[in-house]
Amino acid sequence: MNRDKKELALERIARMFLWALFPLLLVGVTACTRSASPVGGGDAEASATVPADDAAERPGSMLAYEHRINVVLPEDAIIGRLRATQAACTGARFGRCEVLTVDQSGGGAPRATLTVRIVPAGVEPMIALAGEGGRIGARNTRAEDLAQAVNDNARQRARLQKELALLQEFQQRKDLAVADMVALSQRISDAESQLESAEQEGAQQQRRITTQLLTIGFGPTGSDSGLGEIGSAVRDSGELFAQGVAWMIRAVAFLLPLALGLFVLVAIVRRLRRRKSAGKPQG
Repeated sequence: MNRDKKELALERIARMFLWALFPLLLVGVTACTRSASPVGGGDAEASATVPADDAAERPGSMLAYEHRINVVLPEDAIIGRLRATQAACTGARFGRCEVLTVDQSGGGAPRATLTVRIVPAGVEPMIALAGEGGRIGARNTRAEDLAQAVNDNARQRARLQKELALLQEFQQRKDLAVADMVALSQRISDAESQLESAEQEGAQQQRRITTQLLTIGFGPTGSDSGLGEIGSAVRDSGELFAQGVAWMIRAVAFLLPLALGLFVLVAIVRRLRRRKSAGKPQG
């Protein structure tokens, strides 16, 4: 009996030592992961996550490009050019392309905006198509360097993968108590959730690197825009006049009772003052 108690005590001590040693093992795994990365900033590790076809097209690039273009067209050509550009994107005419937003406004000066995400080789052909029959009014291009973010994400995923593998090895042990199994399962679930989030973030980073954001604004020429504004003002003048008259009628209807009430109040005050003055004895 005493021997069984001693064995149980030794088993508990061993289990406590094992759980105390577990964080040290994780730290060691993380250190090994960092030491295995290249000394020069980890560009080789990050570039390995870029697809081969895009890496060949843009070797070593970790830049996320965004373009904003303003296209000036005759007023009656804006909608047609918008639809043609949108159809070229959805039909992958210049390579893989996704339509993100389409905005269109009518009235005297119609305007439209198209935002797409397209492969780098399709940016210039898409801009040329959008500018057919018009001219490029303005153009802006900016790039965000994602090298550090990609490297950090790659290290985080490697650390989580090793941590998850180590936890799963502990889970295979047959001598774990129920409470230990529950705690271990919870840590595995947390590690899997963090790994999934990191993988989604990495996929979004690669999407921004391998494709470029292109926003095209379509607007009328200066003369068309001016005439449209004048025509719109003439069409709106009658409505504005009617609104002004209606506002004046409402104002009079609102102020008339207040004016009558004020008039009655002033008359009552004057009468009271007269009575007081008449009741005073003459000196």
